[in-house]
Amino acid sequence: MKTDIQIQKDVMDELKWQPFLNSSEIGVAVKNGIVALSGIVDSYSKKLSAEKAAKKVAGVKAIAEDIQIGVSPAYRKTDAEIAEAVLNALKWHSVVPDDKIQVKVEDGVVTLEGQLEWEYQRTSARAAIQHLAGVRLVANLITIKPRTSPFELEQKISAAFHRSATIDSGKVHVSVTGDKVTLTGKVRSSSESDDAENVAWAAPGVFQVENKLDIEEPELVY
Repeated sequence: MKTDIQIQKDVMDELKWQPFLNSSEIGVAVKNGIVALSGIVDSYSKKLSAEKAAKKVAGVKAIAEDIQIGVSPAYRKTDAEIAEAVLNALKWHSVVPDDKIQVKVEDGVVTLEGQLEWEYQRTSARAAIQHLAGVRLVANLITIKPRTSPFELEQKISAAFHRSATIDSGKVHVSVTGDKVTLTGKVRSSSESDDAENVAWAAPGVFQVENKLDIEEPELVY
């Protein structure tokens, strides 16, 4: 089992490995396998990248993320300028039906609303705008229109787990009630937990995913 000090070092090394990040801007503290990230970065996408990098590290049970965004004056935009950039980004993104999405911008916080058929469209809408200058946060309130029965959803997600190279399908179990998916079982890392959750979200008609997966403690080899 990794100690908190070992996990802290691994997380810090992983942050340094990311070319998009300045690791000196991000503080890392670990207690009982829970990683607390702090500091100030200049974009929302860097905040997301830091969290994603920490989740890749073996032994990390959870992330407590308190990274703040301080947009420098050179990149500061008015809400009207951000809204125009968001609308253009959605318009030119081929998989996003921009006519079904409503956009609101207030103090750099972008809120997306509307109803789409697929989770990947919802995710793509967020990805299309999170790197835009001036964006401090994206509140993705887009909902998914249900299309398949609970039994069909369960079968599709289970089959996707079996196809995945990063998920041990024998230890991850899925159940569906209405349009809600619940994942139970054991995974080897926070990253594998995220992969399983992303697979569930990719199924058509999924509106909610409850991730109850437990992270196994890695065994140390001496």
